[in-house]
Amino acid sequence: MQRDEALLFELSSPGKRAWQLPPLDVPEPAAADRPPRTRDDIPGFPELSEIEIVRHYTRLSTWNYAIDLGMYPLGSCTMKYNARINEQVVRLDGLADGHPLQPLETMQGALRIMRRLEQALLEITGMDAITLQPAAGAHGEQTGILMVRACLEQRGDARQTVLIPDSAHGTNPATAALAGYRVENLRSDSRGMVDLASLEKQMTPQVAALMLTNPNTLGIFEQDILRIAEIVHQRGGLLYMDGANMNALAGRARPGDFGVDVMHLNLHKTFSTPHGGGGPGSGPVAVKSHLEPYLPAPRVRESKAGRFTLDFEQPHSIGRVRAFFGNFGMFVRALAYILANGAEGLRQTTDDAVLNANYVRRKLSADYALPYATPSLHECVFSDQKQAAQGVRTGDIAKRLMDYGFHPYTVSFPLVVPGAMMLEPTESESREELDLFIAAMRAIAEEARTQPDLVRTAPHSTRVSRMDEATAARQPVLRWQETAARTADPAAG
Repeated sequence: MQRDEALLFELSSPGKRAWQLPPLDVPEPAAADRPPRTRDDIPGFPELSEIEIVRHYTRLSTWNYAIDLGMYPLGSCTMKYNARINEQVVRLDGLADGHPLQPLETMQGALRIMRRLEQALLEITGMDAITLQPAAGAHGEQTGILMVRACLEQRGDARQTVLIPDSAHGTNPATAALAGYRVENLRSDSRGMVDLASLEKQMTPQVAALMLTNPNTLGIFEQDILRIAEIVHQRGGLLYMDGANMNALAGRARPGDFGVDVMHLNLHKTFSTPHGGGGPGSGPVAVKSHLEPYLPAPRVRESKAGRFTLDFEQPHSIGRVRAFFGNFGMFVRALAYILANGAEGLRQTTDDAVLNANYVRRKLSADYALPYATPSLHECVFSDQKQAAQGVRTGDIAKRLMDYGFHPYTVSFPLVVPGAMMLEPTESESREELDLFIAAMRAIAEEARTQPDLVRTAPHSTRVSRMDEATAARQPVLRWQETAARTADPAAG
């Protein structure tokens, strides 16, 4: 076994310690006197020296891919670089150690940050009111659809269906179903946009809302958005916009100007907060004035004297959707990002994201099939149609990309494109980095033509090769268990 592949459990020897303390000068506490839920020993737990532990975790850190090492082309996820200054700001004394239960008079600065962020997001989106409470994008979706339900119920309108285009984000159907709605699919047309004829037919008096991702998961802007909004509103429904792709619009277009009633934002995609690794995220929900009464309570209010309070008196509110007021650290990072960029900077980041995606699209269009000729914005979607003739599929290409030092792109999504290859370079990447990525993708396309087995069996240079992903998903092993082989021989693999 190679030294750097050994597990902590395999390096263990009885009696090793990473610490040394002097003997107690008081009697050992009796077991009955110890705090509950404590234990003296964990069977099979590794015993190692401090240097062994340090080396183990340092080695693990070198096995991980990170935005600090290279590009994340994950389409839809927007895994861009977030400036270190925003991480420094959120750790300032008074921000990092605040507590939501402290008296209002001692949290005026925090409330001011929240209100200032609300104002900035409303200006960017063109909406009328907003809540910062939701903890993620999908949580924001749920909050928005619950407000749609509350609004319609107050009107005495018991609609039961939500329309969701086949080019929408995958969380949209789950959100609608969780809110008690029946989900009905709305197909795309040959341009990769909502099919207006289908919308006209399906937008019946039973439809509560259309959940529209714009730009959609093909990276395509819904050019008929005004007509879409008109159809939905004429039939008594509401238009929900999944704003997770707002990084393609910020500074260039405002959803509030083209008929959107309610939308969520992903601060962890568009406005510089950590993304990946489980969060935490933040999914504020902005609404037009007719939905404002249903926003979660409490609301941040500012008096004429410049003092901030929390308003819990919201009789039509859907109620609190998050403990306390939301993920405050995400608010600080997002506001720091917005203020540092300003209006011109935000517009520039949007332009750069769109430029980078179209540069990649143009450079790879000869090697990979492009399912839609419609211009794209911040991301582009290819298919594996050309490579499938050699038995090479999108998952194989993504695995081979790891051998070239890049994180895989988003595989097999959106579902509207068979064998989808979803690429989003974000605004973070330089032309030099994009050219390296393009060269790698072109090389893989050539390998698929001439050495398909090389691609089908990739990756070849990673710590582990292909995993049995189906079994791992269905029968996950979530904790280490000591085996007989390891008990007999600690060095056994």
